[in-house]
Amino acid sequence: MKRYDLRPLKDNFYDRMIELLDNDLKPNEVGIFIFEIGDFSSVQKSADIVKEKGHTLMNSLKFNEADWTIAVKRKEID
Repeated sequence: MKRYDLRPLKDNFYDRMIELLDNDLKPNEVGIFIFEIGDFSSVQKSADIVKEKGHTLMNSLKFNEADWTIAVKRKEID
């Protein structure tokens, strides 16, 4: 399990999140990503992207007043 802080990227964290999922995590390994909430659209968009890429969203929760965390399990190798 690895933890990634994407808060410095503000609203532009999606590409980096997928890059980390695809290249830094091993198949079936879980990554925890923290990012800024903004207007909450980033929460749904991140979940949609994870699903679209074939990974498994395991958990999604509010970390504090400004941040959100998601736990994602990387898909197995095709």
